[in-house]
Amino acid sequence: MKVEPQKEHEWLQKLVGEWSCESECSTEPGKPSEKFTGSESVRSLGGLWILCEGRGEMPGGGMATMLMTLGYDPQKKHYVGTWVGSMMTHLWVYTGSMDAEGKVLTLSAEGPKWTEEGKLVEGKLAKYRDVIEIKSPDHRVLTSHMLGDDGEWRQLMTANYRREK
Repeated sequence: MKVEPQKEHEWLQKLVGEWSCESECSTEPGKPSEKFTGSESVRSLGGLWILCEGRGEMPGGGMATMLMTLGYDPQKKHYVGTWVGSMMTHLWVYTGSMDAEGKVLTLSAEGPKWTEEGKLVEGKLAKYRDVIEIKSPDHRVLTSHMLGDDGEWRQLMTANYRREK
């Protein structure tokens, strides 16, 4: 069985390469945002998938490793993927769509629910949205959001990725 990459798969290839990352996140309301650095290595798997392995500093100290997969499912007509990190046991499962201009990929998932004070709510899940925006061939931005109990999306984190090679 051989599947030829479609334009959606080709879009993902824009992410292939070595990247440095500067991220900023709000850990608690009323406190200044914290800044962190990291790196990400993205490779293609058969032109249909990308595998992203990231390493970086975490809020509260310490380092973490993250692994994301992204592809496109022509039958479902949406992007699909997963995300796991060395700091948690939850497997994040993405479904996503591209904007009309082909610059913004919005990924939806469910994951552990956190209070605004950064405390885990045991046994509860929340809706999340990760948005990948291509600014230029060498710059992309990832923003992460969580849907609050009030029905409003709250931005949790922004990460600027710059191509190293």
